[in-house]
Amino acid sequence: MPLLPGAEPYRHEGGEVGVLLCHGFTGSPQSLRPWAEHHAAHGLTVSLPLLPGHGTRWEDMQVTSWQDWYAEVDRELRLLSERCSRVFVTGLSMGGALALRLAARHGARVTGAVVVNPANKVHGLSAYALPVARHLVRTTKGIASDIAKEGAAELGYDRVPLHAAHSLRVFLRRLDGELPQVTQPLLLLRSAQDHVVPAADSARVLSRVSSTDVSEVVLEHSYHVATLDEDADRIFEESLAFIGRLATGAGVGKDGAGKDGKEGTASVG
Repeated sequence: MPLLPGAEPYRHEGGEVGVLLCHGFTGSPQSLRPWAEHHAAHGLTVSLPLLPGHGTRWEDMQVTSWQDWYAEVDRELRLLSERCSRVFVTGLSMGGALALRLAARHGARVTGAVVVNPANKVHGLSAYALPVARHLVRTTKGIASDIAKEGAAELGYDRVPLHAAHSLRVFLRRLDGELPQVTQPLLLLRSAQDHVVPAADSARVLSRVSSTDVSEVVLEHSYHVATLDEDADRIFEESLAFIGRLATGAGVGKDGAGKDGKEGTASVG
């Protein structure tokens, strides 16, 4: 199936510091594209992949699983590690969960993690029915575009395939047991109002990781897809400052700008 316009992956060849961005469940790179371009404009090497089954139609996602989504970001991390001296993992919602698993499993290969409204659990009584319900009902209503900003919209599916939702639930339960293996510096940003992922998920993440360098930022004016919402600029600035602080001496100054002035080239596809 052809990609939905705007759902294309994004890559930018910059300096020695790399950033991997992971989009959310049923979403696409479009939700993180401005964030990726902001990092690229400051000389960072950027990878924003399209997760398998996403960016086309929900039927394509129905036949994928968490192993497919994780394998894609794992591959991108390994490629960035070959190119860059330091790599940061970032993500929104399920993408935040994927980023945390990369940090847990790759250790020193990951310098730091930035997560926005990270998912930790599939909530509600319906979650417990997923193992059976997915064989009886194919989809439920979509979760895309929870945004406060007028005129802003997320490119995502209007239906959630239940086979994929069940796989997400399995993944998040597995990740919860792996969170203590996350030791890298962590910046977590969460929306004060989120109609998709409750604040309890962020609290759980913060209570489970072993990181000692931890910062939490509350986004007062955004809903779930905060990277496209009123607080987007704050996310971009906070994450760039976080990266700059940890990568000073590796091609990024304290303000996040590339020391060598290298702008790199951007490519889509």
